[in-house]
Amino acid sequence: MNDTKDPRYNTGDTLRDAFRFLADAKFAIFPRDMAHQIGEFEKNFWGSVRWLADRSIECIDDALAGGDRLREEWQRSRGARQPPAASPSEGTAGGI
Repeated sequence: MNDTKDPRYNTGDTLRDAFRFLADAKFAIFPRDMAHQIGEFEKNFWGSVRWLADRSIECIDDALAGGDRLREEWQRSRGARQPPAASPSEGTAGGI
């Protein structure tokens, strides 16, 4: 079998070689035009997934920044209403 001599499938990593062969075979079973259309569809699909992931990451970053601002605002408003708590060392200066 001539495929076993192809350096593309003999990289030294057995799993990578097997997956590469299966990926090639997935497109080889279709006529050329159909294989290229399927390939374009897959690239568009994964590009959309990447776009959605990027938007999701942006939303998470925005929410984290908003949470930080809100937490600081709550801490400022709580600090204005309550006197600062005494530190533990102030109450035990006289010993036991």
